[in-house]
Amino acid sequence: MSVTDSGRTSPGPCSQRATLTLPAREAHVSAARHFTADLLDCWSVPESERDSAVLIVDELTANAARYGRECMTLVLVLDRGALSIVVSDSGTAVEHAPHDVAPDEHGRGTGIVTCLAQSTEIHQTRSGREVRACLRCPA
Repeated sequence: MSVTDSGRTSPGPCSQRATLTLPAREAHVSAARHFTADLLDCWSVPESERDSAVLIVDELTANAARYGRECMTLVLVLDRGALSIVVSDSGTAVEHAPHDVAPDEHGRGTGIVTCLAQSTEIHQTRSGREVRACLRCPA
């Protein structure tokens, strides 16, 4: 596990940045979730936004753990009333659940993220996949 907290990223009143890198394993999803909750509490993010952010991190890191190959990286940036959550992994395009799996067992994660975030982006990069979600955050 690798953690960096670079503190202020710009002269704004609420600019913070932190990065957490973990093995892309389901066992590490809870560490990302707890890291996010504790960090956003330290950054004085209001509880409702913090809860939404933790759920987004849970869904995105669960996907990264499932489809990533080596590691996953979580980046949190709080700047000018917005919280940016970026999860990247070394996986390829998202695979669809097999047809023999009940539809309520998989596939809700990105829908949850889309509902909670003001914007989302998914990019395939040379080294894997990157998912970005942005929340309004009056911290």
